[in-house]
Amino acid sequence: MSSAVRVLSLSLLALLEAAPAAGAAGGWSAAPAGGGRPSFYAEGGPGTVLRDTVAVTNRGAKALTVRLRGTGAPLAFARDAVRVPARTRAEIPFTVTVPGDAPPGARSARILARDADGRTAAVALRLRVTGPRLSALTVERVALRADSIGYVLVNRGTTALTPRLAVRADGVLGPLFDRAPRTLPVRLAPGSRTELSEPWPGRPALDAVDVRLSVTAAGGAADTAVVSARFVPWGAVTGVAAVLTAPAALLLVRRRRRGAPDAPPPERAGTTGAGT
Repeated sequence: MSSAVRVLSLSLLALLEAAPAAGAAGGWSAAPAGGGRPSFYAEGGPGTVLRDTVAVTNRGAKALTVRLRGTGAPLAFARDAVRVPARTRAEIPFTVTVPGDAPPGARSARILARDADGRTAAVALRLRVTGPRLSALTVERVALRADSIGYVLVNRGTTALTPRLAVRADGVLGPLFDRAPRTLPVRLAPGSRTELSEPWPGRPALDAVDVRLSVTAAGGAADTAVVSARFVPWGAVTGVAAVLTAPAALLLVRRRRRGAPDAPPPERAGTTGAGT
């Protein structure tokens, strides 16, 4: 058997709380096969495929058909529907796959059994994902807009993060604002990204500005991004330039007119005298 596939060991199936087998009205119940286990427990790293068996016990006098499905984790059953004769127990193998991008830690899942009359029974499955815990966070694509600062936060670690943000803007004459760190109303799952914005009312019309965004999160995650911009009111500059340019253009035209050469006088027709 490959190392990627593990059979669940009884030594790993101890739980902090005990619970009876899940039963449904009608005289049948579902529980982990083998007895002595109130629920399932699975442990493995991302991508690991784990195997176990669920037992459906029919204590009634008639056969029944039960359909199985899983929630909270990728579960696959050897049979999605099983017919259980009267006073008989059926055992159905299944696998649970630890998602490849799952962060380390515990997650809850369930196996649900449902009969033809709509009666259900549920068995808890606790899945523990193993692996190193890494906190890593970056702030990217910072953009200065008309009245806000846009940016993207990316969780590049293996743990869910709730980031904190501090923002500072400096102009030519000194700080424009300096906002203390505050907790953002987002929770980033490992590998996820989210686009956010920070309000900036009263952005200067004429200034050279450096904006610094600093993000932190639990576990030592931190990053800083700096963006620079030059704000110039081009409409006003164009208007002033037009006003200053007009007199100069008029003076140049006058000088050209004054410096133009006079037209030559028209030629006169000569007269010839008659000699004697």
